[in-house]
Amino acid sequence: MKRILLTGALGQIGSEMAVKLRELYGDDAVLATDIRKDHSEAAQGGPFRLLDVTDGRAFHEAARAHRADAIIHLAALLSATAEAKPMFAWQLNMGGLLNALETTRELGCQLFAPSSIAAFGPDAPRQGTPQDTWLRPATMYGISKAAGEQLCEYYYRKYDVDARGLRFPGLVSHTAPPGGGTTDYAVEMYVYAIKSGRYTSYIGKGTYLDMMYMPDAIASVVSLMEADASRLKRRNAYNVTAMSVDPEAIAASIRRRLPDFELRFDIDPLRQEIADGWPDAIDASAACKEWDFRPAYDLDRTTDDMLATLHRKLPDSEKGAILL
Repeated sequence: MKRILLTGALGQIGSEMAVKLRELYGDDAVLATDIRKDHSEAAQGGPFRLLDVTDGRAFHEAARAHRADAIIHLAALLSATAEAKPMFAWQLNMGGLLNALETTRELGCQLFAPSSIAAFGPDAPRQGTPQDTWLRPATMYGISKAAGEQLCEYYYRKYDVDARGLRFPGLVSHTAPPGGGTTDYAVEMYVYAIKSGRYTSYIGKGTYLDMMYMPDAIASVVSLMEADASRLKRRNAYNVTAMSVDPEAIAASIRRRLPDFELRFDIDPLRQEIADGWPDAIDASAACKEWDFRPAYDLDRTTDDMLATLHRKLPDSEKGAILL
């Protein structure tokens, strides 16, 4: 990658991805795009362009004008929001991806298109979910991700498009607010631990889900996109994860720094149903073998960095807890 077009640059992943890519490749090399513009570092720290990814002509023109050799396509509607707006989710998630693939085919770029553990569905093995297994998702978000994996595979086989991707677990970030994902509770838990010392989880006890800290997620994208193609047996939809945790495990990790932290539960039936259809713990051995995937952050290291960073970023008026 030398010149990169990034879609969804103001979202949870994109807001940190834009900053890191500019550190690695130079400010002018990364064109950040989104359907809106704000005052964040992602929008102000380098070239930025308004882009509706469902507009294929505008998508192509943005990539052509930037002379992009890689497109990182992050614009999408996430799980819980997608379930509330299924038609819009399909139009955005699939229409945007198809435009990304067509632009990539026409310009000869690389493409990164993320998938998700939501692609598996309730029929997949819950423990040690393998790289290759049933994809029978039960949500619109999962359906769009599973279909997206197949679409990327089709473009690779038919048009030799260099489309690569990861099945992301829940992602923990301190930069952008949660965006309607089922695993957003993890981010919220850290924020409320600093603000009030208590949190009410909408996901129930013992609901284990894979998670990853955002720096590991971004590093994994860069590593995969820079990997030697001859090593990649799949290219698309690699399982990646750093930890399998439930709300109580995160709370226990927080209590190492905030001993009085309280965790309560008030289950959201929609998000609980979605979580119950996802794996407890996935197998990322294919990514480790084919392009040396190695996460750097386990749960406790993630907790320490999240709490320390949030404590620095939040105004004093919003801090209700003292870190050990």
